[in-house]
Amino acid sequence: MTSPEITIRKAVASEAERLADIALLAWERDLQPFLSGEAASRANEKRRLGIAVHELLDRTIVADIDSAPVGWCARARSRPYIPYLFVTPSLQNQGIGTLLLRRMESIIELEGADRVQLDTLSDNVRAVNFYQHQGYRILVLKREGATGSDPQTSVRLEKRLAPYRGPLNDDE
Repeated sequence: MTSPEITIRKAVASEAERLADIALLAWERDLQPFLSGEAASRANEKRRLGIAVHELLDRTIVADIDSAPVGWCARARSRPYIPYLFVTPSLQNQGIGTLLLRRMESIIELEGADRVQLDTLSDNVRAVNFYQHQGYRILVLKREGATGSDPQTSVRLEKRLAPYRGPLNDDE
């Protein structure tokens, strides 16, 4: 049996709701179990992810299988930072996240950045291991959440990139 062909492309506005649904499914499986209080609210997260997809749509890439979105990754506007990487839970561990992450790193590298950062919950050992396997190093652990609420600990990871800084010639 051959594995399906995965295509990476730019996101389009007509699929924003589908991308938010993919993110919510992945959040429910991979992140919600580590959260409590307001941070674990499905309704709040659905709203937050819907807003995030619309705000970063022009900075989002999508993984397709048979012309259907199965994952996506977005980059921040103001710095070399990846705030979102989601893959449909039933399709995780098949290389889709790796393809999305590598393509996004290439885009960020082409923008001239020499490093990229991202965050995940420190309790999400699968994600931390995934990012470390992709060459990321842990920079810092940090507490998140309002004072008096149930704070979570997240981990900031960073990967060094190697942007090309030489001349571009068409003389070859």
